[in-house]
Amino acid sequence: MRDTSRPRIGFIGAGVVGTALAVALADADYPVAAVHSRDLARRDELVRSLPAARSASTRQEVAELCDLVFLTVSDDALADVAASIRWPRGVAAITTHGAASLDVLRAVQDQGASVGVFHPLKSFATATQSRRFAAGTAVRIDASNEALRDTLTRMAEALGGRPLFVAGDPTLYHAGAVLASNALVTLMDLAAELWTHVGIPKDEAVRALLPLVRGTVDNLDRVGSPRALTGPIARGDAGTLARHLETLGRIAPATLPVYKELARRTIPVALAKGTLAAEAAERLLRLLDATEEGGSCARDDR
Repeated sequence: MRDTSRPRIGFIGAGVVGTALAVALADADYPVAAVHSRDLARRDELVRSLPAARSASTRQEVAELCDLVFLTVSDDALADVAASIRWPRGVAAITTHGAASLDVLRAVQDQGASVGVFHPLKSFATATQSRRFAAGTAVRIDASNEALRDTLTRMAEALGGRPLFVAGDPTLYHAGAVLASNALVTLMDLAAELWTHVGIPKDEAVRALLPLVRGTVDNLDRVGSPRALTGPIARGDAGTLARHLETLGRIAPATLPVYKELARRTIPVALAKGTLAAEAAERLLRLLDATEEGGSCARDDR
């Protein structure tokens, strides 16, 4: 007998996110009943990895077979894909797009169906790597009615996740997530590129820097911000900052503006930690302001 507290789930889209989420839900004993994707190879591969799913030839078939349909398509295609389906009453359409509001699924609501958002705050680099949810992974949830909200909340908890409810514009929530995750990859790339100038290959640089990054993440977990902050700005080390600015200006001028902006944003964090005095903070700001367009820096070693 089917557990009616767990809806029959379908997926439209079998990319990295769809594959990872479908397998994770099936592992958590949710009945994944149907999968459709324009990419036939991906669709068939995903169906083979699920115990009871069928390969649906159309989007419409998924909507008619399932109680809850995840639209795991590209963000730009989401509204058009949702509008292309005739949604039966009682079926819910769910997006995993982190920046989406319910309005993006207005065409679904206009047909009388429910809509929701289920956004795991997780980096989906590959489907295989992403199939296990770390305990406590936040999952942003929104829904057009309380019953669906409860269903999605239970689903997040079944995956070991922590439901997260966002008040206001979800774009800001998503932009913050991008800074914390995607921008970290870019920063690592910039840092590793700097090391190539001192004879360390980029891949070796990344391997060497990773324990430092993990240690910082561990510190954030244990003591939080701003206490996790370390380094020259936290110490008010103007001499080191001046050398960084001067050297970057000469050798890596494209990186200098990024470094300067991050340094400026780090100063109030250091002040909040209490290790940087107000006078020292002003001195650091003067150094940053004195950096010329060409990358040279007026030294301030008083």
